Amino acid sequence: MFRGATKVTLDDKGRMALPTRYRAAIAERCEGHLIVTVDRDQCLLVYPLPDWEQIERKLMSLPSLHAQARRLQRLMVGHATDLELDGHGRFLLPPELREFAALTRHAMLVGQGNRFELWDEARWNERRDAWLAHEEAVTDLPAELDSLSL
Repeated sequence: MFRGATKVTLDDKGRMALPTRYRAAIAERCEGHLIVTVDRDQCLLVYPLPDWEQIERKLMSLPSLHAQARRLQRLMVGHATDLELDGHGRFLLPPELREFAALTRHAMLVGQGNRFELWDEARWNERRDAWLAHEEAVTDLPAELDSLSL
């Protein structure tokens, strides 16, 4: 399980080092083979290969005549890119994906269970603050979520 938010940096070539605390799990789970793709929130999603393969199967089993399913397939599968960790625990993000997520030097890697989200640090801080402000305004949470509010 991947959890926690970590500040990371991208070098001039677009390489990012995976934080050390995740490297053993990634090596065990997928031998350093990752998939990165886009998300509707304008961040990148980074999956270990076996977890991505499950998502991809589900996406491709959706009815292709359904417009929303087709959009998800085009975005997520169409932008899915294979990555491999090098000997230093780094991976190279393609320029198109860096551009999509507006990634510059400073980024945030956010663990989300079976995947990571990779955000431009300024955008992450902006969105996080907006989500927290919105939560304070929401008063009609379902009973199951009420005890989980921040």
